[in-house]
Amino acid sequence: MLTNEYLKRVYAEVEKRDGHEPEFLQAVREVFESLELVVDQHPEWEKAGLIERFVEPERVIEFRVPWVDDNGDVHVNRGYRVQYNSAIGPYKGGLRFHPSVNLSVIKFLGFEQVLKNSLTTLPMGGGKGGSDFDPKGKSDMEVMRFCQSFMTELYRHIGQFTDTPAGDIGVGGREVAYMYGQYKKIVDRFEGGVITGKGLTFGGSLARTQATGYGLCYYAAEALKHLKNDSFEGKVVVVSGSGNVAQYAAEKTTQLGGKVVAMSDSQGYVYDPNGIDLKKLFDIKQKRRARISVYADEVPGATYTEGCRNIWNVKCDIALPCASQNEMDADGAKALVEHGCIGVFEGANMPLTPEAIAVVQGAGLLYSPGKASNAGGVATSGLEMTQNSMRLSWSFEEVDEKLQGIMKNIFKACYDASVQCGRPGDLMVGANIAGFLKVAEAMMAQGIV
Repeated sequence: MLTNEYLKRVYAEVEKRDGHEPEFLQAVREVFESLELVVDQHPEWEKAGLIERFVEPERVIEFRVPWVDDNGDVHVNRGYRVQYNSAIGPYKGGLRFHPSVNLSVIKFLGFEQVLKNSLTTLPMGGGKGGSDFDPKGKSDMEVMRFCQSFMTELYRHIGQFTDTPAGDIGVGGREVAYMYGQYKKIVDRFEGGVITGKGLTFGGSLARTQATGYGLCYYAAEALKHLKNDSFEGKVVVVSGSGNVAQYAAEKTTQLGGKVVAMSDSQGYVYDPNGIDLKKLFDIKQKRRARISVYADEVPGATYTEGCRNIWNVKCDIALPCASQNEMDADGAKALVEHGCIGVFEGANMPLTPEAIAVVQGAGLLYSPGKASNAGGVATSGLEMTQNSMRLSWSFEEVDEKLQGIMKNIFKACYDASVQCGRPGDLMVGANIAGFLKVAEAMMAQGIV
């Protein structure tokens, strides 16, 4: 519950104006509750209208995306780009292609992205975009035609010094390549830094594919080491989702000595007491683009259960929610607590509901918000931009080493901020405050803009 009068007033204004955007309101309220610990120390913020400006995107772009399917039928989807805050660098954030995409989802993701990018210490502002287009079940040609139509509008709003998108849910290497090809054709320039997640033959970075999942585990390992004197070694781990983030979180967990026993997709989850066979998982998801249920059909001893939310009933030591927003509710969190889980580290953006966070933190579990623990993806996108600007290509080991360093620094920034505001070990508060203070300082320095 908000008690600071300035924050209460601003939140009331946001609620009145954007009351139809639940995901956005949820993200704003979580950050405001953390800022209550520091706002009284900065009376200059209210005079400068800082919080009012911080919660309002600098620019919101919405457009139609017409495309033709393989049967010659015309379809029209909505496209979005929210350029949220450029105080510390050009807008940076992914594009999401999924039926659930709407303005509320894109605004919440953009708002979170501002703080996430700040935590990386790289010079990147925050933005987000996407469409309610669903690439699942579409042919390569249909996806190509959609991506080309999407970029035909988006190109005029982006650039390596303005706004640099990347991938997100539903946007992988295939989609990024189609969009970049169209951008290059329209502007008649090989502007590699305009979009990240590119293929290795045209400016992509080694380790970018693995970065979000790997970074999640590097952050979690750092938190376990410093706050629990523990590690992944010998731990049973549940990873929700089975997309890019989940796949490589599972791979790095295994490399660090943990055993992943359950993974999911939007229909249900698989449980393998012997540990998920990553070679089989990658074949099913990366090559065949099939449902997770296929894993149980082909791996002896594995079982499949309908209903992806039920995955948190699987007993584990560490939970890595890597699917989508609000995927874990209070019941799921209670199940983790009852089974002796010691830590929940978010790989997706805002995967825990506020009620779930309260349960997890109330029980004393380690908890990290996605804006901190899943920042490895955008951090490595920043490293890809650096390589593009320098006309260089770093080795996998070089990028991975830099990623580990960034994730360790993010943990330190979160922990140090939690100590300074009197909540030592509260990594959610630490992430919100550490990310915000850097942006706030830049905004104050640049005047009322």
